[in-house]
Amino acid sequence: MTVQRADLEAKLREIEGVVTDVEDKARSNAVVIGLIAGAVVVGIVAFSVWRSRHNRIRVEVYTQ
Repeated sequence: MTVQRADLEAKLREIEGVVTDVEDKARSNAVVIGLIAGAVVVGIVAFSVWRSRHNRIRVEVYTQ
């Protein structure tokens, strides 16, 4: 059995197509994960700012 150049080229093109598909899926997943992480960070910051304003310590000083 001999391996022809055309057979190798066809197999490599097939592998390249699979790798390209996996790369596209990984990039789209990375974008979604990045957006979710950004939203979580913004939510945490907004909540901490709201909480710090809501529970601010008030000190009253009376002079005589």
